Amino acid sequence: MVKTENYTTQQEDRSLWQIEATQIDPKHYFGAMLANGMIGLVSDAHPMHIREVILNGVYDRYQRGRVSNILKGFNPFNLDLAVNGHHLATDQLDTYQQVLDMQQATFISTFSNADLAVRHEITALRQLPYTAMITVDITAKSDFEFTLFNHLEAPDHLRDVRNFYSEIDRPHVKIPLLTSVALSPTGSVQLAASNSFIFEEPHGGEPQLIHEDWDFNRHLVKFSKQLQRGQTYRFAIVSSICTSVHFTDPQNEAERLSLYAKLEGRNRLWRRHCAEWEQLWQSDIAIEGDPKVQREVRMMLYYLYASARADTALSLSPVGLSGLGYNGHVFWDTELWMFPPLLVMQPEIAKSILDYRFERLEAARQNAFSHGFKGAMFPWESADDGTEQTPVWALTGPFQQHITACVGWAFWKYFQVTQDREWLGEKGFVVLKEVATFWCSRVERLGPGNYAINNVIGANEFEENIDNNAFTNGIVKTVLQNAAQAAEILGLRPDPDWLHVAENIPILQFSDGTTRENATYSGAEIKQADVNLLSHPLDVITTPEQVGRDLEYYEPRMSPDGPAMGFATLATLHAQLGHADRAYDVFIRSYRSNGVPPFQVLAECAGGRGVSPYFTTGAGGALQTILFGFGGLRFTDEGLVEGEQQLPTAFQHLKIKLANR
Repeated sequence: MVKTENYTTQQEDRSLWQIEATQIDPKHYFGAMLANGMIGLVSDAHPMHIREVILNGVYDRYQRGRVSNILKGFNPFNLDLAVNGHHLATDQLDTYQQVLDMQQATFISTFSNADLAVRHEITALRQLPYTAMITVDITAKSDFEFTLFNHLEAPDHLRDVRNFYSEIDRPHVKIPLLTSVALSPTGSVQLAASNSFIFEEPHGGEPQLIHEDWDFNRHLVKFSKQLQRGQTYRFAIVSSICTSVHFTDPQNEAERLSLYAKLEGRNRLWRRHCAEWEQLWQSDIAIEGDPKVQREVRMMLYYLYASARADTALSLSPVGLSGLGYNGHVFWDTELWMFPPLLVMQPEIAKSILDYRFERLEAARQNAFSHGFKGAMFPWESADDGTEQTPVWALTGPFQQHITACVGWAFWKYFQVTQDREWLGEKGFVVLKEVATFWCSRVERLGPGNYAINNVIGANEFEENIDNNAFTNGIVKTVLQNAAQAAEILGLRPDPDWLHVAENIPILQFSDGTTRENATYSGAEIKQADVNLLSHPLDVITTPEQVGRDLEYYEPRMSPDGPAMGFATLATLHAQLGHADRAYDVFIRSYRSNGVPPFQVLAECAGGRGVSPYFTTGAGGALQTILFGFGGLRFTDEGLVEGEQQLPTAFQHLKIKLANR
């Protein structure tokens, strides 16, 4: 079994936990993400500003595609500073630096000029899923008066915006609440955001706050303070964002949560937040000998950890909570690419991702019925209610049906790792049975030993509406076998048709024995590794000779413009075959050329093409290379097993540290 190792992150070099940006060009700026699994904040090139606020699990129909889009919410986080009556602009700064601290999930901006030095920290509090906190330290280099402005802004697509300001007066404290409420574009969701200030006595006490209404979409609170040379003034702002998706009364709840956070105080909030992240980082990947890769791998883990959380029944989009890419929908990216590393590192988060699918099983049943099949057919793009949300122009919606098998596969993997029979009976087998029923009704029975799955789109989306796709057929065979095995474990009699169909679904080959991607495939460039997925992660093809033959054939046919996770699959297979240094080269190729400035966050494809700012699917693929390639881990019926590591020359040592095992 995989060994659990005690681990204290504070003992390690802090630089291995930080991504710094010193050359900040607003014209070529892709923000870093601060998130706690519920709210996502995307940084901006402008000091003390946040570009976007993303709300997990909250969707409405607006902008493009005639489908649900993840909702961009209120932005209560932008601050502006005036010194002696003049607004401070970026071009007036002598120094300006931004740092993403992944260990404490905090974004730090520091800037200065002849008059002042400012440190601005913002974090989405892990212990309070709907609340974020800003801390500002202003140090005077000369005597001056500053004015601080805190804006609460509504994006243009929100309607019926209403702005409020109130102060709750208590004998020893005054609690200001800057609040906005609005409706989503269709009016189906109510949103609310509320801010409050935390002023600390050692830093000069509480100033007079002034509220200003600027227009329908923005209002603010400001205060002024005189500082003498050498004096530092600190204050904090807490902001809570709630919607009717999670609360019956989002306005009151947002105000209550901000009131609660204010009275908790900055120090208590910060300590609890850091403790939550310290617990998450008990599951970590430590690489000795390659500090650059160490930071990059930490960033991959950070974006996955920050984009999801346990006990929410929420899933992951291809960009996590780092933006609006792919409309925030849930694809196969979750189950096949991001779920496996989370299952290893954070099984409770992985369980929550499966709960997302389980709670939408009825919609999947209806989708199967609509297409003339039995069982459950999960949508290619899923949003809030589990119905199909793929834009009509994209054929992937009705034809990329392998996602249904991917969902079933993930449910089985969770059982393999946890051996939780109670969960298998209550949820796992319920889904596996519906998935198996779907595929037995979907397969075309052309005669004894001649079954087919025709007219699909496989993992290689360059080939549309093809027959007997290798990946589709392989994962269907696998999940039918998983369903039968699950039934036996529970003491149930599996439907004999499940194994019968599995045995009769073909995996096609060329005349030389190379696996053929589909019935008409003849060597064209491919979007990503379709056939090679049969070797990892499916373990349908396991003999080194066949794995190597397929790898040799398809690797040169990979499009250089393909998404990151395809190359990560090739890297994983090279490592498993013992080609560690070749695996390292392909591993680096899978993500490093995708980095965009100034934090080198991952775009979907090389050169910054595709969705951005952070392609969490690519992170999931690269982490699989670390875990299942170099690290030698395997999912088996005996659980998560540690095999022989295959380390490249660049790595002196690799430790996979798991808190829960």
